[in-house]
Amino acid sequence: VLAAWQRPYLNIFKHFRVEEWKRSAKEGDVAALTDTRLKGTIYRIRGSNPASSYLQLPRAGTQSLGLTGRYLYLLFRPLPRKHFLVHLDVTTEENQVVRISFSNLFKEFKSTATWLQFPFVCGAANEGTAQQGAPGAAPADVRWTCLVLDLPSILALYLSRRYSHLRGVKLCCNLLVKNLCTSDLLFEPGVTFAKARLSDLSCRGVAPMPRELAFPVPKGQKWHDLYDYIRY
Repeated sequence: VLAAWQRPYLNIFKHFRVEEWKRSAKEGDVAALTDTRLKGTIYRIRGSNPASSYLQLPRAGTQSLGLTGRYLYLLFRPLPRKHFLVHLDVTTEENQVVRISFSNLFKEFKSTATWLQFPFVCGAANEGTAQQGAPGAAPADVRWTCLVLDLPSILALYLSRRYSHLRGVKLCCNLLVKNLCTSDLLFEPGVTFAKARLSDLSCRGVAPMPRELAFPVPKGQKWHDLYDYIRY
């Protein structure tokens, strides 16, 4: 059951005050920028190899975030024509640490008892879906993406393990990131609160995106025409 302080969702960057770098660590070329289109601060992580530049939470590898929400949301955009890498360290109920990695460097899915590697295919703006094509450097017009990971399901499916909590996150180059969040709710982009009430989505555990996690949609445009939503 989610602790009260993690409900209904936890904005990780805000809660751990990423911009102060007291509870988070950065290495290499990591910069906070103001993005006018997204109306807020984003972090740009770039470098020649993934080990040289990254943003890490918590600061020390010996600590744990202790976040128990079922879903992890990562709002990010790979840098065009580059390779990126994301590591998530999760702890199972047996106290085993498992690393879940996503990258457009990986050619195929690989798994060991302690590491799951998922190839990530970046969608171009004109493709409509991010799951087409083969892994490789991100296209020039790669979109902002909301990646949703169902952590208990991933562990159960690939390793037959039971999920306990999210221990740490390491965002390596080359990417822009707007936010990270955990929740037991499945947030659907492009769904308004009125529509959610009308169609009674809440009984299925589906909720509209909270404002601080949402990408802006200009009047007359549709969310899915502007951004990608990928669920694992």
